[in-house]
Amino acid sequence: MPVTGTNLPVADVIAEAERISAAARAGKVPVKLVGGAAVNLHSRSARQAPLKRKYGDLDFVASSRQQASVQKLFESLGYEGDRRFNTLNGHQRLLYLDGVNGRQIDIFIDRMKMCHVIELADRLGGDDACLTPADLLLSKLQVFEVNMKDLVDSIALLLDHPIADHDDDAVNAAYLAQLLSQDWGLYRTLQLNTARVRDAAKELPVPADTVNQRLDQLWERVDAHPKSLKWRLRAKVGDRMSWYELPEEVRQPYQAE
Repeated sequence: MPVTGTNLPVADVIAEAERISAAARAGKVPVKLVGGAAVNLHSRSARQAPLKRKYGDLDFVASSRQQASVQKLFESLGYEGDRRFNTLNGHQRLLYLDGVNGRQIDIFIDRMKMCHVIELADRLGGDDACLTPADLLLSKLQVFEVNMKDLVDSIALLLDHPIADHDDDAVNAAYLAQLLSQDWGLYRTLQLNTARVRDAAKELPVPADTVNQRLDQLWERVDAHPKSLKWRLRAKVGDRMSWYELPEEVRQPYQAE
């Protein structure tokens, strides 16, 4: 599909996220929005003070089974692939550039590999433009050096989604409990960041009781779930050995923070 003025990236980042997601649905390309823009679309609290914030780049997760279709999709929408990066890393991550608005698109293939590896190949179904609330919360709290933007987004997700055992506009505790009971490192990072979310909620003019109650419900499910042998062996080592990675961010020179 040729790129014309009608299918170039638009300036408003949320409108652009919706434009890409609509095109992906129309073309039946399994691409899901992740990151702050996805939280904004999922959570009304993220659109209002004090949790409203600015968004920069866009992040997606896509299926390796349709990687060629994913690349064609973004090219048709006015994005230019970083050829060198995509050649070297395309099996796990793609980078597309928006020269009009000075933004970039990061596309994780099948999994998010940041401080921890989150397998998402089986979480890309359905018609929703975004990953589920549980996956979005996980993507925020798996960052060991969590920042205020991550904490604000996490609070918005918790305020607007109850804890349940399904993904229907809720935080799926059964899914998270299963995941965290297999990986002590991921469990530990989320444990530390949960305390940071509680502290941030206490400092902001938000219903902190709701945030704390839902975190309590989530952790009751996680701690009650049987832990794997691998988890129990790693737990004995504890914090004496590093359990996370610090990813290096890929950023083009023209982009603003």
